[in-house]
Amino acid sequence: MKKRMMALVSMALAGAMVLPMAAMAGETEAAAAAADEGKVLNIEVWNEEFKSRITDHYPGYEKTDDTHGKIGDVTVNWIITPNDDNAYQNNLDTVLPGNADASADDKVDMFLIEADYAKKYIDADANVAMPLKDLGITSDNLSKQYKYTQDVVTDANGDLRGTSWQACSAGLIYNRAAAKEVLGTDDPAEVQKAVADWDTYNETAKKMADAGYLMQSTVNDTYRVYSNNVSGPWVQDGKVVIDDNIKKWVDDSKAQVDAKETTTAELWSDDWSKGFYPDGKVFCYFGPAWLINFSMKADDEKSIAAQGGWGLVNGPQGFFWGGTWICAAQGTDNPSLVKDIMLKMTTDDDIMKEIAQKDSDCVNNKEVLKALASDDSGSNKVLGGQNPYQMLADGAEKVDMSNISIYDQGCNEEFQKAMKNYFDGNASYDDALAQFKSAIVEKYPELTTD
Repeated sequence: MKKRMMALVSMALAGAMVLPMAAMAGETEAAAAAADEGKVLNIEVWNEEFKSRITDHYPGYEKTDDTHGKIGDVTVNWIITPNDDNAYQNNLDTVLPGNADASADDKVDMFLIEADYAKKYIDADANVAMPLKDLGITSDNLSKQYKYTQDVVTDANGDLRGTSWQACSAGLIYNRAAAKEVLGTDDPAEVQKAVADWDTYNETAKKMADAGYLMQSTVNDTYRVYSNNVSGPWVQDGKVVIDDNIKKWVDDSKAQVDAKETTTAELWSDDWSKGFYPDGKVFCYFGPAWLINFSMKADDEKSIAAQGGWGLVNGPQGFFWGGTWICAAQGTDNPSLVKDIMLKMTTDDDIMKEIAQKDSDCVNNKEVLKALASDDSGSNKVLGGQNPYQMLADGAEKVDMSNISIYDQGCNEEFQKAMKNYFDGNASYDDALAQFKSAIVEKYPELTTD
C-alpha cells in the first residue's frame, strides 16, 4: 500500500497523473484522479468557514452531513477543533509530524492556518506542509494573487507551502453621521484627509472628543495597524526588540486614554461593540471586509450598519487583519485532489467572483477585484452603497509581511496585556515593560529581552 501511494505522489510531482478514461460525464478531473488515490480526504480546520466555501463553491462537492461530504467516490471528513486554549494548534502538533506513517483513511490531507502562527507550520525544517511545487502548482498558477498572501506562507528557502482565497487588506471604517457633524462631510476623500497620518488622526481625535465621540472604541482597535508597519521583526538574533512603531502606539494610546478619547476595552467585548450603534458614539473602527460584513451587527435594524451608516477610507497606514491559508499535509495520499481544491478555490476567476459576491470575502485575485471595483454588484449596503473593492485592492498591494516571525502571536498578545496596566494607570511604562519581558521569557525561554 505504501509503495503504491509513494508511486502516486511521484506521478503527481512529475505532472504525469493519468486520469481514468472511464470517468463519468460531469465528474471533475480531480474526482477522476482521486479514483487511484485515497478514499478519505481529511481536512483539519478550526471553524466552519472553509467548509462553507467548499460546500458552496467547489464543483462536484456533495454534502452528506454536517461534518462529511463526497467528491466523486472520495469521502470528505471535516475535523473541526476550535482555537480555544490553543486546542487547534495542539491538535496539529500531534497529528502532522507522523502523518506519513498514519493509516490511509487517517492521513491528514489538508489543514488550514492563520498568519499569526503560519511560520510555525510552513517551516522547511518542520516539513509538515508540502511545498506547492511538489503538487505541481506553479507561480504562473498563482500570478493573480497578492504578494503579501504568498509571503506569509513562504519558507526560508523561498518555497510556497500554502495558498489563500482571501486578501484581508483593511482600512478605517468611519461613522458617517459623526463625520458630517464634526468634519462637515462624510465624503471618503475628505474624511481621509482628517486621518491621513497618525499626527493628523490624533488631532481629529481631539475634535471628536469635544463633540462627545470616542475616536475609536479602544486602543486595541489601532494596535494591528501599528504592528503591521514595523521596521523589523519582534525577534532579532534571539533578542526581543520593541519597534519604534510599536512604541508610538503606546505613546499615542496613552495620550488618548488620558484625554478620554478612547478606552482600554477588549476587542469583541460588549464595551467595544457599543459603537456599532448610534448611541455608542464611536467615530471609527479598523478592519477588513469581513469585519464590515459579518461583525458590525448589520442584521440588527437599530445598528449603524443596518442603516448604511459606515464609510471606508485607507486611514493612517495600510494593514491587514485575518485570512486563512490552505496547506497540503506531508504524507497525503490524495495529492491530485488536494491540488485541484487549492487551484479552484484560490485561483479560479469564476469561483473567486462567486465567493466575493455570495460571501462578501475580499478575494485574493487582482483581476476579479478590479472587475468588482467597477461593477455595481460591488457596492456595499453597510457602507451606504460605497464600493470598497478598489480601496481594498490598493491596500493589499501595500501590505508588507517581510517582518513576520513565529513569535508574533505571543509577543503581540503579551505586549498589549502588559500595556493595559500602563494605560489604566495601574503601572508605570517601565513596570509594564518589565511585565511584558517576564511573560515573554516564560513563554519563550530561548529568547532574551535585554
